[in-house]
Amino acid sequence: MNKKGIIDNIKSIFVALILAVIIRSFLLQPFFIPSSSMEKTLLVGDRLFVTKFSYGYSRHSLPFSPKILSNRIFFTSPERGDIIVFKTPTDNRTDYIKRLIGLPGDTVQLIDGNLFINQKKINKKFIKTASVYCGDQKFTVSEFKESVSTDVSYSIFYSTKNSMTNTDLYKIPSDHYFFMGDNRDCSKDSRFLSSVGYVHKDNLVGKAQFLFFSNDSEIGNLFTPWFWHKSIRFERLFKRLN
Repeated sequence: MNKKGIIDNIKSIFVALILAVIIRSFLLQPFFIPSSSMEKTLLVGDRLFVTKFSYGYSRHSLPFSPKILSNRIFFTSPERGDIIVFKTPTDNRTDYIKRLIGLPGDTVQLIDGNLFINQKKINKKFIKTASVYCGDQKFTVSEFKESVSTDVSYSIFYSTKNSMTNTDLYKIPSDHYFFMGDNRDCSKDSRFLSSVGYVHKDNLVGKAQFLFFSNDSEIGNLFTPWFWHKSIRFERLFKRLN
């Protein structure tokens, strides 16, 4: 290859990298689900796309969170019930994905597993006894359909024996949000003030929109194509999240 060809290839690679950074920063970013805290809405091995423009942009919209933006720009308030990726307040680096429960100024409390927002009990209906994972362990829990509004309902899972079914009253500060996992017994979320707590709006990364791939790594992976028919969760491909 001559010198001109090498230069053209370098230019093409550079343009491709710039386009990838722009798409990842301002449009869509893929994420992998490594834990069961949002089961069964999200399963370990799910891969999803997050829209970066849903709530505007902050420094956490960009790779490595450079301190370019001091505040969020083009901000649009998230809605209760959204599934959101955010940077944890403790290190401003780790990505968490949870469901938005409390808005700025709200009070949130769990009493006997029932969710109260601003002292109002949120509608919840028992569905069935179910099994969920927490790490490598499988637990028998109750499944409920919880509705934080007339438009937003989702399944939650918990055991009445869990200590976090009763909590203190949380008062959410201005410009902050309160998140919880759908797998309530296996989610480190805003209920744990010392490790997650209230999440500032600048820490929001984007809204989870849909799955594009899902694979059970316990059965197979990319290098074991003879197990793909069992390991790939075909029913979850391109599934919209709610």
